[in-house]
Amino acid sequence: MNPLRSLILAAADNDAVRRAVAGAPVSRDVVRRFVAGETTADAISATRALVADGLSVTLDHLGEDTRDRATAERTVGAYLELLDLLHAEGLARHAEVSVKLSAVGQALGEDAALTGASRICAAAEQCGTTVTLDMEDHTTTDSTLRVLAELRRTWPSVGAVLQAYLRRTGDDCLALAGPGSRVRLCKGAYAEPADVAFASPHEVDLNYVRCVNALLAGDGYPMFATHDPRLVEIVGERARWYGREPGTYEHQMLYGIRPVEQTRLAAQGHVVRVYVPYGRQWYGYLMRRLAERPANSAFFLRALATRS
Repeated sequence: MNPLRSLILAAADNDAVRRAVAGAPVSRDVVRRFVAGETTADAISATRALVADGLSVTLDHLGEDTRDRATAERTVGAYLELLDLLHAEGLARHAEVSVKLSAVGQALGEDAALTGASRICAAAEQCGTTVTLDMEDHTTTDSTLRVLAELRRTWPSVGAVLQAYLRRTGDDCLALAGPGSRVRLCKGAYAEPADVAFASPHEVDLNYVRCVNALLAGDGYPMFATHDPRLVEIVGERARWYGREPGTYEHQMLYGIRPVEQTRLAAQGHVVRVYVPYGRQWYGYLMRRLAERPANSAFFLRALATRS
């Protein structure tokens, strides 16, 4: 692993660094490069602007690793409020929500996570949209897939996320590539041991392409989350090889990353979905974005040193 990436990921889990960064007078522009804002109104405003540009959206209320039921309940409530507003604003057709099970009580047990996620899925259905379950570190993968299977009994459109840096993901792609199955493929952004994850970027890229082929060959709806120009091109080439028309798969990119490319792909007729995070718990998310592309850290550190 890139030493700088390792350092940034370590900082993401370090409480002292977290307090120092969160308490520093960081320019709002730093956080807003990657995060839509802290409130539901901010999320709706960002969604409205992206939809006006011909893009689709998935919204993530930031927060994870919840250890108490009150916090998990607040997270569920935040999603219900968000979904109500998406419906009221006429945006639900273009925007879904992404949910981390750890934010709705996974550490308290799978039943707690399933209950919270079920409430969000039911609200999403009523509002005319759906849910994708974010994937977190490898220790939660099996649990997340079990909850996904239970949710899909009632809401078959619930999306899965698979991470190409995990050695198991090729098999998971084959298992989840059935009719109607929505699967987001990303590289992965957590620090993982070498026995469960590929160590080099080249190995991760190779596995990403293997997984692209498995998903395009299946009967599901693949969602390819990558900003890598080479991988975006490969996805397009493989989609043509498998006879996949635009609209039978989609590209996904993060809020604030390659916005020109997002609109370019959309103008070509592709579905492009932007992952839009919002909320006060931005620190861990920001650290993982910096770790994915350590060059971003220079932007962050310059602003961190600026007093306002």
